[in-house]
Amino acid sequence: MGAISIRNVVKRYGTGASALQVIHGVNAEITDGEFVVIVGPSGCGKSTLLRMVAGLEEISGGEIGIGGRVVNDVEPSERDIAMVFQNYALYPHMTVYANMAYGLKIAKVPPAEIEARVQKAAKILELGALLERKPRQLSGGQRQRVAMGRAIVRQPQVFLFDEPLSNLDAKLRAQTRLEIQKLHRELGVTSLFVTHDQVEAMTLAQRMIVMNAGRMEQIGTPDEVYTRPATTFVAGFIGSPPMNLIRGQADGSRFSIAGTALSLPGTAPQAGELILGARPEHLSIADASNGHGGWPFTVEMIETLGAERLIYGRLSAGSDLVTVRVDSGDRPPALGQTVRLLVNAAHLHWFDAGTQKRVSGT
Repeated sequence: MGAISIRNVVKRYGTGASALQVIHGVNAEITDGEFVVIVGPSGCGKSTLLRMVAGLEEISGGEIGIGGRVVNDVEPSERDIAMVFQNYALYPHMTVYANMAYGLKIAKVPPAEIEARVQKAAKILELGALLERKPRQLSGGQRQRVAMGRAIVRQPQVFLFDEPLSNLDAKLRAQTRLEIQKLHRELGVTSLFVTHDQVEAMTLAQRMIVMNAGRMEQIGTPDEVYTRPATTFVAGFIGSPPMNLIRGQADGSRFSIAGTALSLPGTAPQAGELILGARPEHLSIADASNGHGGWPFTVEMIETLGAERLIYGRLSAGSDLVTVRVDSGDRPPALGQTVRLLVNAAHLHWFDAGTQKRVSGT
């Protein structure tokens, strides 16, 4: 069984007062057969966490378990894992077949079994016609499929993916994401996948871990993370364009920002300084027939993106930009025009201005 347990894991570089701590007590339980994505910006510690699971980095505190066995002091080769790297790491002088078979030969697997495993992996990844080619004769997407094939033939308890799609162009990334989803459905092997791309995280993950500055901000399904972000960081990181976050003073059904009092469609969860969150698709611009409600919104810029438009503006002079997503079939307002912005109480999010955490009950 390939369940992964990450219990209060800490990573420090150096010792004593000068030690630099980069992972701060991460806890996560990944069930057997689950596909979990670790996502976050560059430098947040996601690859370091993955490398500690792989045994490529020592842990400074806590415990990591794979398949019910604590592996803190177990060598990487004995953890029953297979890793797919960003740079493919193929042997340039070997054929595709030899690259996929090499680890099995080192492990002294019988030749007949090697043949069967390689052929099965090649069929799954549609590499059958490429087995006699060298890596230099392959495209980037094909090389990445070979790297995945090399992992598959190992038949490990756990697959670890370290930003495997980063070197591919946008079209190949989308195609390879579909291949990885298909691969997981067929094999059902526990998978831990690291990426900085929130689109990859949302489309691939059964659950996702959002990391920030070495801390786990939230763990949950993509839908849970998107609809109920635990912190302002998650709210601003997950979603494109990100959630609008507006700091102001709440008092019952009024919310004041930069000297302008806005009427809320409901009641704020508490009085005082709060951060109000609203996703661009949950805001709308009132038409002439209902243009007396909502918030004043002065349009500063419009981006047309095919099927939709992004409209940027401010709720008051000196306030932060607010983004509204509208259908491209709707007639856009003019630049400089002040219109009314409609909000839905069911789609408002509230965060504590001090802790940046979601206010309980919202």
